[in-house]
Amino acid sequence: MSEDSQIFVIKTTANQERSVAMALARISKKERLDIRAILAPDELKGYVLVETPKSGIVELAIQTIPHARAIVKGSSSIAEIEHFLKPKPIVTGIKEGAIIEVTSGPFKGEKARVKRVDEGHEEITVELFDAVVPIPITIRGDTVRILKKEKD
Repeated sequence: MSEDSQIFVIKTTANQERSVAMALARISKKERLDIRAILAPDELKGYVLVETPKSGIVELAIQTIPHARAIVKGSSSIAEIEHFLKPKPIVTGIKEGAIIEVTSGPFKGEKARVKRVDEGHEEITVELFDAVVPIPITIRGDTVRILKKEKD
């Protein structure tokens, strides 16, 4: 982000963040507006973030966009929105001892207990409940659904 850029926040109708962001991108390209980045994070319901030098550019752009309500007063910094820019590991929220169901692959539909979580590789090691001999298997974190979280 260059020194003359700021982050402005647009309030939108709930669940319309993506459509507002897409419309904003189309308008800024068509009108050649100095909008440098548009972000609609899933965790931030009802808001779209826009990087541009002046709030007037955003005000001009959102006039014709349905579901774009208003600009939140003031501006934000990259430091304030930085956590939206970093990808979250797939295995976040999965803890050792949790009971999961495998959602794809050769063990689809099987229930298991989590034995180990490897955030670096985004994998978990589980022991299947219905196995005759408890053999640990390692699977990707995005191929499971948590059924029961372990009590802390």
